[in-house]
Amino acid sequence: MTEQEANKPVEQAENVEQQEKVKVEETPEVEAKPKKKDEKSILNFATPSDDFDWDNISNEKVPAKSKEREEFEKMYNDTLSTITENEVIDGSVVSLNKREVVINIGYKSEGVVSLNEFRYNPELTVGDKVEVYVESQEDKDGQLLLSHKKARALRSWDRVNEALEKDEIIKGFIKCRTKGGMIVDVFGIEAFLPGSQIDVKPIRDYDVYVEKTMEFKVVKINHEFKNVVVSHKALIEEELEQQKKEIIAKLEKGQVLEGTVKNITSYGVFIDLGGVDGLIHITDLSWGRVNHPEEIVELDQKLNVVILDFDDDKKRIALGLKQLTPHPWDALDKELKVGDSVKGKVVVLADYGAFVEIQPGVEGLIHVSEMSWSQHLRSAQEFLTVGDEVEAQILTLDREERKMSLGIKQLKTDPWSNIDDKYTTGSKHSATVRNFTNFGVFVEIEEGVDGLIHISDLSWTKKIKHPAEFTAIGEAIDVVVLEIDKENRRLSLGHKQLEENPWDVFESVFTVGSIHEGTIVDIFEKGAVIALPYGVEGFVTPKHLVKEDGGQAKVDEKLEFKIIEFSKSSKKIILSHSRVFEDEKKDSDTAEKKQKTAVTKKAVKKIKTNLEKTTLGDITELASLKNEMEKEQKKEIAEKKAEMDAKEAKKDEKKTKTEAKPKAEKQEKADDSEEAKAE
Repeated sequence: MTEQEANKPVEQAENVEQQEKVKVEETPEVEAKPKKKDEKSILNFATPSDDFDWDNISNEKVPAKSKEREEFEKMYNDTLSTITENEVIDGSVVSLNKREVVINIGYKSEGVVSLNEFRYNPELTVGDKVEVYVESQEDKDGQLLLSHKKARALRSWDRVNEALEKDEIIKGFIKCRTKGGMIVDVFGIEAFLPGSQIDVKPIRDYDVYVEKTMEFKVVKINHEFKNVVVSHKALIEEELEQQKKEIIAKLEKGQVLEGTVKNITSYGVFIDLGGVDGLIHITDLSWGRVNHPEEIVELDQKLNVVILDFDDDKKRIALGLKQLTPHPWDALDKELKVGDSVKGKVVVLADYGAFVEIQPGVEGLIHVSEMSWSQHLRSAQEFLTVGDEVEAQILTLDREERKMSLGIKQLKTDPWSNIDDKYTTGSKHSATVRNFTNFGVFVEIEEGVDGLIHISDLSWTKKIKHPAEFTAIGEAIDVVVLEIDKENRRLSLGHKQLEENPWDVFESVFTVGSIHEGTIVDIFEKGAVIALPYGVEGFVTPKHLVKEDGGQAKVDEKLEFKIIEFSKSSKKIILSHSRVFEDEKKDSDTAEKKQKTAVTKKAVKKIKTNLEKTTLGDITELASLKNEMEKEQKKEIAEKKAEMDAKEAKKDEKKTKTEAKPKAEKQEKADDSEEAKAE
């Protein structure tokens, strides 16, 4: 049997099958059911030919293809596209349902892709061109395996870079929220959408954007870390910029527009004029005082505003709200003049003064110097607090500049107007310490009446270096008026004049040569200050502080001191401690000498008396008396010499110790250096 004859039954079967398909398609549904006669003819036609070579089939020998079959196969293959695995190609959507998308890539079978891979594009429809990645031409079920997600990932970085370079608008799917923004799926890449780039308005709820598909622009790519930053705000800004140009072109100063409160800050309110933002500064919200803009407006409130100014580029617009109402100064009473008394409420406090609102939008300043007749300028907070109702007198009034100055003290009597009658020279008063200087104390007898106590007028007895040693700020102190200076509004005061001068009494108590017990208060280079009885102080030089044992006196030590000098005029007492024991010793030595002299004179007188009666025995007695006197004299000389030797020995010992110490230190250093060398 020839090859042509062997292939003939197969070709006939294919032709019949094709013809039957055509008949079924053309036959109406009511005639789709075949007749028994047709079924029989088909069965008879399908009966194998007697000429078919069944032996070759059993031997599994494939008959050679005829030229006609090869031509048919070639024609069929030409209708199919040539694809290879692991390749990205374009295809078209044939059909889609809730789970899958069928894509035709020109291959002998279509591929199926999960609809989840197209969630970034909810507008996908039949006929759309999409890119797919060929994973396998046929799986175990003979199905073509495609992936849109992998295709996007392979081409994603090229497309992202291209979108940045060409400033293209791309679509992305917002996957989830993250710190500071959102994660967006762009071409299969996870890009970052900052919270500030979602919209031109502040975002209050980020979650409403999750799982939404939006348009974006690529604004930044970090190739090193593979980071992509996208922005949706940039698209909105482009639209707003166009609207802004149209609106700004029509803007004029003084024009009144309707706007919406977009944002409120501590310094003002931002108003949306329909694509263009303007700022109402806090001072332009109301003619009166405003602590915070929230007192006047609220978010999303619609209101009319007036254009005050805008810059050359017309990008910043200054708006006003209070300018739409008349100025309160225009409604101020025309009869109001300087010298009139007005009432108001304290609205603002500063160190230099207080602002008082006379009526809404009309304020006057009370300077701190106009709050009290006192010349001690203090802070306004010491006199007033915010919210206080006060009465004041108008000092200046300028309607053109819309300024007013007020005073409180003018409503009170000036205390210096009758100062001579109230505070006569020599009168005694109680005052409050307000301030210190090196030369005295400033005190206030009453509000507006100040005086100075010179440092020399604080105490009769104490040597005061600084007033802080005597009193403290805020304390009460009794004073005597010494002198009145009405022109400079000052009083000269004294404190020590409240008592009699104790130095009149001290002159008879602390006489020169008298001895008194004292306490060492302070020791310095030139001497020491000694506290004596009755609160008086004396001065002693270092050489007069040496004690009997040769030691030096110390602070807080109680000793006896001898007055060696007293001056009433300069209020000075000079003392000495060493003179106490030195003078006592001199007195004892003098008394001893006098006693010995008396004994000698008595003995001589006795000798002279008995001279005429001298006998041999008397001469012997006289000789023994002489020997006794010589022995006593020698003993006295020996004691004095021993005492002097002891003193010299002590001096030598101290000198030796003083000289030995540096030598010992030098020797010790030398020994240390020798040990170091030896090591």
